[in-house]
Amino acid sequence: MTVVGVDNLHKQLEDIPNKIISNTGVFPEANHLTIEDKDVIEIVIAPCGMPISYRGVYYYRSGATKQEFRGTALHQFLLKKMGLNWEDIPCDGVTLDDIDDGAIEYFLDHAIGEGRMESESRKSSKEEVLSNLGLIKEGIPTNGAVLLFGKYPQRRFVTSSFKIGRFGADDADLLSQDQIEGNLIQMTDKIMQVLSSKYLIRPIHYEGLQRKEPLEIPEEALREIIFNSIVHKLQVGTWNQMSIYDDHIRLWNEGVLPEDYTVETLMSKHTSKPRNPKMAQVFYRAGFIEAWGRGYEKIMKAFDKANLKRPEFTVEQGGVTATIYREVFMSVRGNAKPIKAEQDTQKTTQKTTQKILDLIAHNPYITRNEMAIECAVTPDAIKLQLKNLKDKGVIRRVGADRGGYWEIIDHSL
Repeated sequence: MTVVGVDNLHKQLEDIPNKIISNTGVFPEANHLTIEDKDVIEIVIAPCGMPISYRGVYYYRSGATKQEFRGTALHQFLLKKMGLNWEDIPCDGVTLDDIDDGAIEYFLDHAIGEGRMESESRKSSKEEVLSNLGLIKEGIPTNGAVLLFGKYPQRRFVTSSFKIGRFGADDADLLSQDQIEGNLIQMTDKIMQVLSSKYLIRPIHYEGLQRKEPLEIPEEALREIIFNSIVHKLQVGTWNQMSIYDDHIRLWNEGVLPEDYTVETLMSKHTSKPRNPKMAQVFYRAGFIEAWGRGYEKIMKAFDKANLKRPEFTVEQGGVTATIYREVFMSVRGNAKPIKAEQDTQKTTQKTTQKILDLIAHNPYITRNEMAIECAVTPDAIKLQLKNLKDKGVIRRVGADRGGYWEIIDHSL
């Protein structure tokens, strides 16, 4: 090592620390040393557990390049460095009055029913329940508490809702959409209700004399996929998005896999590493997810039992995508053309209208679900078309919804 020394010692002793402070906010120690009869400045900076910005910008090294930290990645990085998790941060301005009693009771009903909480828990106050779950700090509910049990969590966390869209020929052909809101602990029930009534079909078959109408996709497996999508979502990121097509469903949530984990890791026996551990613990206690990373195994077994193609999971666009194939729907639909009408579509094609009238003429007691299967559309689309026909005076309903029948009034169509 060659010692060069510095000129203008006193000026450098003042300028160098000032530049470090103004650009980084770090206060260095500057010492004057004499080495080989030359003036040398020693800069001493104490180790820091926090990231340091340069002129207000944070950088990280990626291979041989310097990358800038931005947005949610920066937010997550800063929390991690501080030893914090987003779900643990007290939600400013929120009180226990903002926590829904019904959501707490819903959780306790499931947790006690699963044997994962004692029945004595019913006697606990709302504050005690949150405290036992680690979701309250000094009397203030945390972000996780608001998402799980809040009365109106979307007022503070807009992207905590769940988007569903039905597409036709391509991604530009949006036929209908829904946005499910509310607390996360009860959200999957709402999602399943909307999917069952508007987007998915229930083909009818008989086992002996018993009539069966199972959802086209194994219901418990679909719930497990949705639960995982909600629990493992990067909660400061964008919406969970479910896109439904004729032949498949695409469910995407923001948030990459844990470090050193791949999709193959998920498909094998693995340790559960939830992104939001306290929220995951709540879902586990309610019996919604498994604690030992067995969720994907259960999903695959359910599809195997139904003799359906297994879902595929991929990491893309900063998140995880589940692709679920609609083999049952495609089989029922046969060679029909892609659906071009849903609930919000006002056009009723003559072909579908005539099909409905033919079905009623053949069997006045036919149900909406049965019509949907025959016409290869959703029950909700059938409901809309039946309403149009009733409004035009073409048909009428005789008797109650259950036990009644359809009558064609105008035979001119």
